[in-house]
Amino acid sequence: MKSERNKTLTIESLANKKNELLKNVIFDTKTLNEKNITNKLICGDTLKIIKKLPDNFVDLLITDPPYNLTKHYNDKSFNRKDDDEYEIWLDKWMSEIPRIMKPTGSLYFCGDFRSTPLYYNILKKYFYIQNRITWERDKGRGAKKNWKNNIEDIFFCTMNSDDYTFNLQDVKVKKKVIAPYKDENGNAKDWFVENGEKYRYTCPSNVWTDITVPYWSMSENTEHPTQKPEKLIKRLITASSNEGDFVLDLFAGSGTTLVSAFSMNRRYCGIELDEGYCMLTEERLNRLMK
Repeated sequence: MKSERNKTLTIESLANKKNELLKNVIFDTKTLNEKNITNKLICGDTLKIIKKLPDNFVDLLITDPPYNLTKHYNDKSFNRKDDDEYEIWLDKWMSEIPRIMKPTGSLYFCGDFRSTPLYYNILKKYFYIQNRITWERDKGRGAKKNWKNNIEDIFFCTMNSDDYTFNLQDVKVKKKVIAPYKDENGNAKDWFVENGEKYRYTCPSNVWTDITVPYWSMSENTEHPTQKPEKLIKRLITASSNEGDFVLDLFAGSGTTLVSAFSMNRRYCGIELDEGYCMLTEERLNRLMK
């Protein structure tokens, strides 16, 4: 029996609401244009649907595709491939991304360290790779004969080498000042006092250790095995888009990108093959809209 403190949203718990939850999901993908996919979830195969999406409409694309592992896929139909097969599979849909992106658009590509070389090889064919973020995802008890795998990577890419959105001031990090400097007049130099402590805002790095993976007592948690934290996705959206921009997620999973985009006044669209995960996404969106 589930504990009262366990807030995990499950597909089973939504079974009696299936028809209601899926009524706003797009299943007919014959005609897809920016207007009819805005603030919508599309249920279907990304490899097929991406070819039907309109040109030059995406400001920010966040994608967390199935990792090439033996379990815990975003896409339940996905089977483990050898590296060559996986690279071919990635290229089939990634080659379509430049067409649907605006010239000033940005892309964040989430991945597991095992396949990072493959991601890099394909990303550099189509985009400017600006950086690789590594974030700490502390979950699980660890391995018996190995170091605990505690990180994931996110490639930050753009369509243009220097013309893209990056809201630096909105993602600066407040840190305590250990050795505060003063100018020639004795005034604080690039720092301030708050509640008796000295702080400064510094540029964010590409190593993130302040993010918690969703767990059972958090209201955002679902049964999706590779769900990303809202805090993580909101940071990407904050940095690389503005209100009213269009955010797309090609492998929406349980809908964290869509939920985050909605709460931050961005337009959004997601693609997800699994109906159960579509139900989770719609339920999370409905709860926000109430």
